[in-house]
Amino acid sequence: MANLKKTYTEKIAPALKEQFGLKHALQVPQIIKVTINTGLNTKRDPKFMEVLLDSLTRISGQKPVQTKARKSEAGFKIREGMPVGAMVTLRGTRMWDFIEKLVAVTFPRIRDFRGIPESAVDGHGNFNYGFREHTAFPEINANEVESLHGLQVVITTTAKSHKEGLALFKALGFPFKTNTK
Repeated sequence: MANLKKTYTEKIAPALKEQFGLKHALQVPQIIKVTINTGLNTKRDPKFMEVLLDSLTRISGQKPVQTKARKSEAGFKIREGMPVGAMVTLRGTRMWDFIEKLVAVTFPRIRDFRGIPESAVDGHGNFNYGFREHTAFPEINANEVESLHGLQVVITTTAKSHKEGLALFKALGFPFKTNTK
């Protein structure tokens, strides 16, 4: 696989600069960070939290941080300070490697995948995608999985609009749905 950061710098950024008529290279939409987040749902046992932390470590190559409840919520049986999930923030080389793996390996491994809806890019040009199963990632061996869990991938950019963000992600090779009616 070609190095995605090099491709972005040499080909994608100049093309986006020309496409949107930008005067300065720093106005071109860039990727700031990738955040991978997962929640505990209703399972409160410590073993499941270890499984979450282990799978996030494998997927990201970085140690995740436990997220804790900010306030108590009786309806969800949550007290302030209870662990409610885990998250990892990727920047730099790990971020680019993760995005490259996401596009080339992970999306094609999703069962019944028909493309990403364009609504996955929000009005500020950031990308949000939720995986129902973490087994789509190549680091997770489906035979060893005791319990499935979902996770959310958020890619934060400097794009100013949905249009700019969508153009950036399409240029990076994200498989968006084609609107054929």
